[in-house]
This record gives sequence, C-alpha cells and structure tokens, in this order.
Amino acid sequence: MAKKQVNDSSKKVAIVLVRGLINVKHPIRDTLALLHLTRKNHCVVVDKNPVILGMIQKIKDYITWGEIDDDTHQNLIKMRGEEYLGPETDSKKKIKYNNKFNTYNNKNYKKYYRLNPPKKGYGRKGIKTPFNLGGALGYRGEKINDLIKRML
Repeated sequence: MAKKQVNDSSKKVAIVLVRGLINVKHPIRDTLALLHLTRKNHCVVVDKNPVILGMIQKIKDYITWGEIDDDTHQNLIKMRGEEYLGPETDSKKKIKYNNKFNTYNNKNYKKYYRLNPPKKGYGRKGIKTPFNLGGALGYRGEKINDLIKRML
C-alpha cells in the first residue's frame, strides 16, 4: 500500500519570540538567529517543512507558533513590513542574496516583522507556561492569527 503524501509546503507558519534572550544557551540562540528572531516580539513567517519543524521543536520554550492565514499575512506585510534596501547581488553579479529578503508584489521586504506587545497580554499565566495550560509558549494552531492581530 502506497503512502499518501500530504502537501503541507503550501502552508505558512508564523513564529513569534515571546521571551528574551538573556542566559539562553548558545545552540538555542544560534537557532533563533537562523530564523531571524533576535529580539522579543519579533515575528517571522516561513514555509512549513520538516527542517523548520525541527528548529521549532528545539526552541519551543521561547516561542509561540501556528499556521497563519493569507489575510493576516497580508495585513502583517502592509502594516509592519519593512522594505529591504540592501543589495540583491554582489558587485560582480555572481552571488545572489535571496536569503536576506522576501518578495511580495514586486517589492523586497525584510524577513522579520517587529511587533508591539499584544493588547490584553499573552495569556493569563504569562510567558513561562505552555499555551494549552493558559500561558503563551508553544503551538497555537489557528489562534496565532488572533495574537498577531492584537500585536499589530
């Protein structure tokens, strides 16, 4: 019997850094840097694939994440997207810097979004407990859209 492939690559995942980076171990800090999450309340939107899910599993005690819908993603780009003004290639046109920006409507935007703290807070138990216990950390599913709208 053949396995059925589920195409999750079309789904986007939003990751928000909830906690600060003081006294964080270097492997976790390096993983956060690879995802461009360098400050509290920064958000990135990436494709859902096994590599990203492994990175999320490693840093799950510092972030909240879930599947973002297209409407929220467009609002995020409109309200908080910063245009990338750096070079797209090197001076000899041999190296492309595609990993520094995302393209949307023929414009280049930085990979991260700087958000405000959420109105009415992250959750009733704060930023040190998981989302399923009333806190802020971990997987939110579709409720990440509500959090991002409160942070815009």
